Amino acid sequence: MKIGIPKEIKPQESRVAIVPSGVCELVKDGNTVLIERGAGIEAGFSDGDFTAQGAKIVDSSAEIFGACDMVFKVKEPLPSEYPLIRPGQILFTYFHFAASPELTRAMQKTNALCVAYETLELPDGSLPLLIPMSEIAGRMAPQCGALALEKHRGGSGVLLGGVPGVKPAMVTILGGGVSGTHAAQIAAGMGAQVNILDISIPRLRHLAEILPPNVITLFSNSHVIAETCGASDLVIGAVLVHGAPAPKLINREILRSMRKGSVFVDVAVDQGGCSETTHPTTHKEPTYIEEGVVHYAVANIPGAVGRTSTFALTNATLPFARKIARRGTSIIDDPEFKTAINIYKGEILYPALKKIFT
Repeated sequence: MKIGIPKEIKPQESRVAIVPSGVCELVKDGNTVLIERGAGIEAGFSDGDFTAQGAKIVDSSAEIFGACDMVFKVKEPLPSEYPLIRPGQILFTYFHFAASPELTRAMQKTNALCVAYETLELPDGSLPLLIPMSEIAGRMAPQCGALALEKHRGGSGVLLGGVPGVKPAMVTILGGGVSGTHAAQIAAGMGAQVNILDISIPRLRHLAEILPPNVITLFSNSHVIAETCGASDLVIGAVLVHGAPAPKLINREILRSMRKGSVFVDVAVDQGGCSETTHPTTHKEPTYIEEGVVHYAVANIPGAVGRTSTFALTNATLPFARKIARRGTSIIDDPEFKTAINIYKGEILYPALKKIFT
């Protein structure tokens, strides 16, 4: 199979879909791998690093889309890429269709096979291709929030961990999944007082066992959300509903109850965000203020640490990419890919998306 890796064009996106050692594995399998010139530079990989492992360098994304059976990406296609996509072509990437009717309709029109990282689900309910980026986004959320709390950035001027004689910041994390758990670990390690909320009692029991003593587990409901957010310096939204829009847990009334200059980091922004005031931002302009609260809503948080993210992502995606390369479009009959196939020949196949768009 001809496999293409284009350069990512989402603003301030420094990841690339594969590391050079991953190219080596694909080539050993008998595939031809085309990589757009400069695709790996921001992640610390030169064109020579890829050619040394058997890749061929091409000059444009148009060549990638025009020649390849599968396009292997990090982020969803942007409008400038829509016309390049061919019927029957396999796109393997993060799509997050639930948050974008425009992207969904555009991909339907291409008649391509859209295989989404974020919905590929194992029998145990885990999301193996979403987990590594959720881990990174979760770990970054407290440090992004800590920076946003600085006064010159619009924050209240609170140091997350406090100092001897001065109490630390209060951090509330909505969601006890992968992102939320990692956010709690980092925030607690920075010395903050942390609340983590979830609707699963078994999950809260597990978190109580593994997280440090300065993390309090709380069962989530509207009253608890309002109470804890109102008392917090930093709120991190880390809720996830598989393949569906994030629930809007925070409204303007809650925001108005928060101290001016407090910070809200919405890790769920890729799925539409968990506040009614969320809209996507970029690493270049990551924050805005609503109701006196600093909002950080970068839609590709792991893109800021492209080298780490690229290694972590390749570790997870490569085994599936190799299988797609062996099977081609026949993966539509493979139970392992059933949850990952979102759109094929113009039809929405993923149930959660069907409910939204049909």
